[in-house]
Amino acid sequence: MKCPFCSHPDTQVVETRMAEDGGFIRRRRQCGGCEKRFTTYERPEVSLPVIVKKDGRRIDYDRSKLRGSFSLALRKRPVSIEKVDTAIEHVEDKLRTLGAREVQTHLIGELVMTELQKLDKVAYIRYASVYRSFEDIDQFKSIVDEVTQPPSPKATGKPATKPKA
Repeated sequence: MKCPFCSHPDTQVVETRMAEDGGFIRRRRQCGGCEKRFTTYERPEVSLPVIVKKDGRRIDYDRSKLRGSFSLALRKRPVSIEKVDTAIEHVEDKLRTLGAREVQTHLIGELVMTELQKLDKVAYIRYASVYRSFEDIDQFKSIVDEVTQPPSPKATGKPATKPKA
């Protein structure tokens, strides 16, 4: 692989790690020319569905746009790049498993919100406020209430506990 810094054609793999979910392989490489290190990701190439915009236009799936959405919502939040990469993989896995040739943008937005809610509640609220076009404070309050309420016993799978008398 060619070095992205000096374009030297000789690079060496110095570390290889499999992603937790096994969806890709991360490789640390070192250039034989300038000795700088960089990371590459190896993943199977599977076509993702075409994205249908709100106005009906069809565009090819673009991972960088998805990463940009996550980056904007997570700006200045304490979430590692590895966790963001995993969240992006989850969204892409769901898109692949749909088996659809086309998906509406709103589905991708909902998938992003689901992943952001797991990663960081502030980022989730940021994204939801733009994605759902909040127009008043009551909409913000309802989503803040949603993320701050403790999960119901049904959602956690734990039996409800009765208060002691």
